[in-house]
Amino acid sequence: MNRPAPPIASLPGTAQADGFPHLALPVPIPLPPMEALRRDRLPDGEGWQFEPKWDGFRCLVYRSGAAVALQSKAGQPLARYFPELVSLFQSLTPDSFVLDGEIVILREGRLSFDDLLLRIHPAASRVAKLAVQSPATYVAFDLLHDPLGPLLDRPLVERRRRLEAFMRSLPPSPSLQLSPKSEDRRVAQQWFEDFGPFGLDGVMAKKRGEPYRAGQRDAMIKVKHVKSADCVVAGFRYAAGKAARRSRQAGTRPVGSLLLGLYDRAGLLHFVGFTSSFSGGQRVELAAVVEPLIGGPGFTGRAPGGPSRWSAREHHEWEPLEPRLVCEVQYDYFSQGRFRHGTKFLRWRPDKAPTQCGFDQVERQPIGTGDELFGK
Repeated sequence: MNRPAPPIASLPGTAQADGFPHLALPVPIPLPPMEALRRDRLPDGEGWQFEPKWDGFRCLVYRSGAAVALQSKAGQPLARYFPELVSLFQSLTPDSFVLDGEIVILREGRLSFDDLLLRIHPAASRVAKLAVQSPATYVAFDLLHDPLGPLLDRPLVERRRRLEAFMRSLPPSPSLQLSPKSEDRRVAQQWFEDFGPFGLDGVMAKKRGEPYRAGQRDAMIKVKHVKSADCVVAGFRYAAGKAARRSRQAGTRPVGSLLLGLYDRAGLLHFVGFTSSFSGGQRVELAAVVEPLIGGPGFTGRAPGGPSRWSAREHHEWEPLEPRLVCEVQYDYFSQGRFRHGTKFLRWRPDKAPTQCGFDQVERQPIGTGDELFGK
């Protein structure tokens, strides 16, 4: 039996926040978006709606009269970073609605998270220039309020029906898209296999009979791409912090992270990310493995960045190595020539030559223009 959604007033983070306009809507701002549990496979059984998992900025869009607000997953205003979307939503005929969806930017037929990150810039002139050079697209996948009234307590199957009707009432725009959905698990599996090269992050499974559970994870599941690659260890950073200082006082210096590289077709070794999934004891043992190789060329192509004003110098200095060590790491996403997040160390690969560690392991080229993502 489906449980009712909790009262919105009882949820954390729903008070009126600085930076948002006053909106005469029955949906509070900020509102914690509905979240998902991570699983390794698509759920079995009936009653599920499947959608692609978009790799962008989660965003709730509020429209009340002439006022438009964009709210991030963390409950912060996003409107100043995406002025083209604000203009788009202000131009729509319905003047009272709340959407849940994702802001994405497509570059050469695939999603580009790096272009999204460039938008978070303090200079309005820079943001305006980027809005013209690489305009954003809003992908809607839920409707929380429309001119007929609030929908938070309505089941997903009804919210989706109202969302589709809402989108049909709007003039077509490449900047506003409806996320595909299916109740067919085979279709969802095909999305999972085919859409990765376009930059999508996996597949979502949502319970069709559930209301919008703001801030909760019990009505939605995400299945993300998880893959492995063999990488060259071409450098490392020593650990920082109190534990590292205590180790040095005891005569040891633990390793903080291994810096990973892949070879391109020209034979250049490029920095692609790091792995730091080690226990305290393993960090000390790693020092004995990597320190004998200090002094090598390290990366002959793109190299790690140096110290920055955001972090301590000790944390950013790194030691180049002779490129002899190969390890296998697990990762979830590779984009713009690097692993998006830190990777998980799996094992050493002494059986593999460093020169065999190329970009062909991680770069799959999309076949298409990107329109396939929206069911076109």
